[in-house]
Amino acid sequence: MTHPKRRHAAEQMALAAPPGALRVVMDPDPTGTPSVLRTALAAWDAIEDGATHQLVIQDDMLLSESFFERVHLAIDAMPDAALALFALWDSRNGAAIRFGAMAGARWIGAVNEYFPCVAIVLPRAVAEGFVRYGRERLGAWPDDILMNRYLRDGGVPRYVSVPNLTEHQDHGSISGNAFRGPRRSVCFLPEDRPGDEGRRLTGLTVLPFFKYGIARCAVRVAGPGPERWLHMDSEQYLRGLELPRSLFTPAGPEPDAPDVRGTWLTALAMGHEAARLGLDPDAPEAAGRTEVYAESVATIGAGGISNNSTEERIAERREALAAVAHRALAAGREFAERAAPRRPRRPAGLTVRGGASPLGEHLARRLADLTDDGAPDAVLDLTGLREGAPARELRIHVADDPRPYTLAVGEVYGPGCSRDTLIGRMVWDALRSQPVSVQGSPDAEVHPVYVDDLADAVLAVLRTRPTARSLTVADEKPVTLVDLANTVHAAVRPVPIRTDSSDAPDASAASDSELPNPVREFTEGIRPPGWSPATGHAKGLHAFSQWLAYEGTLLGVV
Repeated sequence: MTHPKRRHAAEQMALAAPPGALRVVMDPDPTGTPSVLRTALAAWDAIEDGATHQLVIQDDMLLSESFFERVHLAIDAMPDAALALFALWDSRNGAAIRFGAMAGARWIGAVNEYFPCVAIVLPRAVAEGFVRYGRERLGAWPDDILMNRYLRDGGVPRYVSVPNLTEHQDHGSISGNAFRGPRRSVCFLPEDRPGDEGRRLTGLTVLPFFKYGIARCAVRVAGPGPERWLHMDSEQYLRGLELPRSLFTPAGPEPDAPDVRGTWLTALAMGHEAARLGLDPDAPEAAGRTEVYAESVATIGAGGISNNSTEERIAERREALAAVAHRALAAGREFAERAAPRRPRRPAGLTVRGGASPLGEHLARRLADLTDDGAPDAVLDLTGLREGAPARELRIHVADDPRPYTLAVGEVYGPGCSRDTLIGRMVWDALRSQPVSVQGSPDAEVHPVYVDDLADAVLAVLRTRPTARSLTVADEKPVTLVDLANTVHAAVRPVPIRTDSSDAPDASAASDSELPNPVREFTEGIRPPGWSPATGHAKGLHAFSQWLAYEGTLLGVV
């Protein structure tokens, strides 16, 4: 699939393939609004009579030497499955591939984010169904997010190759993805030989990944209820495992360098989980997968800094960060192999009212992971945070104390939150490549509060038991609506910002109740002792956008 601007690259790829294996399919509306989905649907619709499967490749992919042989063998082994032949080095599927490399697997079960579509094989009936599905949703979501949702809803098995069979060559993005920086494979070995395509790894529940300079973990919720994942910082996850704090400092040179720390925390969590799964890449039987494992580990740090680094800078840091990753993997495995069983996740004595929700799960998990000695008996009431509640507040009822604590909050955002909020609507627009709309006066002030910071404020109250009963949880310096929109533009996707204040009330004359969140209740309130918000808006908005795209749409909170 290609665009007239890159027709030559597509034709060269087709000529290099076995005769008749590839044909060029052009964007049917090349002068229209750029749309990968529009061209993808034309490619899926071009399946030949008698074909059992359709392979679609974007024009800027480099194929491995054994590409077509491995694809045919994989189809024979998994005829009913969707097969992705590429995963980005900073993705959750990339994290799963690293565990697959340890296990000697040739394919991993895809995890819940997008399903990589730059090189993909679908069974005929699945491909034809996606054409119908996608045509009803043009202009809504990128093709890879739609594909994941379509395959998951249809119960189609989904796998990603280990190592990848393709590499992205970054010839420039027609669809507007250039802002992400270099986009490379988690593990591409051009000379990888075919065979053992039936060896698969599935059922992973912890995925440490380093993305946008932040070490993160996606953790599967055991249930009950639908399949879902919590999104958290790796440091929080590691604290919940009761790792000694001394292990959080990278061993070796440059321990304070952000890329070193991010790589270390990611690999530390990965090493701990590998030991739990019984995976040891240094075992004698691992000799045959050494190269695959080494390459997948070498891209942890490189992928983590790719969003704001040049190709030259990434190449310069790759070797040093790979060494950091190997040291951290060993440290994580060593701790897991000698550690005692972990304590329960939920702090002893803490009940969350309204906790049977994505927001409640994220708050409860953070409180559990950050509480070393158990919390006092208390009830955390989240009902005042629901949309439409008369006051945006959270109440804490501590045992043997008849008077609750009331925390006035601003605009809560982050994993677990809905798109139907002031911030949620902005992020939702940017995710779908729509202009971010500033509704109301651009100068109206907002007090964003990230989910993790809200949990930390609750923990501060439980630990200190302050005298004041009415507290405020918000940054002392509010942001304007237009500043917030600009941050969404920078952290989520660089879409246009649309302001229309012609019908908005004059901010200087409006009463507090007419503003998105009354400023007075925050500026005049007392904050929990020792607490201050620690999450920058850009970091929080990016994490929120990822959760909305991959989890929120499936859990019905959007």
